[in-house]
Amino acid sequence: MIETPYLLFLGDAPDQLAAKVAVGIKDWRPENAVGQYRMDGCKADLGLTDMTLTEAKEAGAKTLVIGVANRGGVISQEWKKVLVMALEEGFDLASGLHNLLRDEPDLVAVAEATGRKLHDVRVPEVEYPIANGIKRKGKRCLAVGTDCSVGKMYTAMAMDAEMRKRGMKSTFRATGQTGILITGDGVPLDAVIADFMAGSVEWLTPDNDDDHWDLIEGQGSLFHVSYSGVTMALIHGGQPDALILSHEPTREHMRGLPTYTLPTLENLRDTALALAKVANPDCQVVGVSVNTQHMSEEDAIAYLAKVEADMGLPATDPFRFGPGKLVDALAAL
Repeated sequence: MIETPYLLFLGDAPDQLAAKVAVGIKDWRPENAVGQYRMDGCKADLGLTDMTLTEAKEAGAKTLVIGVANRGGVISQEWKKVLVMALEEGFDLASGLHNLLRDEPDLVAVAEATGRKLHDVRVPEVEYPIANGIKRKGKRCLAVGTDCSVGKMYTAMAMDAEMRKRGMKSTFRATGQTGILITGDGVPLDAVIADFMAGSVEWLTPDNDDDHWDLIEGQGSLFHVSYSGVTMALIHGGQPDALILSHEPTREHMRGLPTYTLPTLENLRDTALALAKVANPDCQVVGVSVNTQHMSEEDAIAYLAKVEADMGLPATDPFRFGPGKLVDALAAL
């Protein structure tokens, strides 16, 4: 088990979105976030207290969590200096990067010498089966996006929280490093061998009560040439009964792909639904989740109204305005 609370390491994150792991922990488990550690040049800010390692230790932090999700998941030499000092200061380290802590000999040596632990959450710990496509009992909902990092996890977590408040049966199913660090469980989908990805999602969302909903954390985008594979595994392995379309309307291009523009919501609806019906012919698109964080409230409300008129679906920003409309749509199925 990863000891809490955390000191959230933002490193030299170039923007707020690059620190999405730390942002997710702060938003959904604020009681576990003692403070933030930022290096020179860091352009992300969680609004938490900036702390030195000594200050964070005195404040009770037990684990330094790498809260940055950089392209390729690499631990830089600049970061490593801080990570070594953290181990020497008495912190455990936790990371969801592809570049594993346990594969860095110097970090392993310091951890062994200081008696500290290295936690790599992006390492599959189960021998997942190959997907068989057999329909499972219970219901499943998946958020699919026009791009990466548009709010798919926030949508699922907000819906799960609202459903629990209403007395509905639901479970948030984490499939990425942030979700796993928040909930303590899940499948690190993008680290699973390709042939077993869909099977791991089947394993994660087993038979359940007929009125129970699994809210599956979305990953990637069918339209993102770098990360479309994980989305396909979720669509077929998850066999969703309901799809939520997720979108961030202020983006000029796909995340990390400056020559690719985002698809329309209509494109996303038609593409994702056709693929979902391969594994579940009864799948429906039930709503739209819009990330309006870079819009004024007036512009956000107007945009959501236009989406509802154009798409004929309920639309909301579940983090800003609440997920009620989306939960209502699931309850009606």
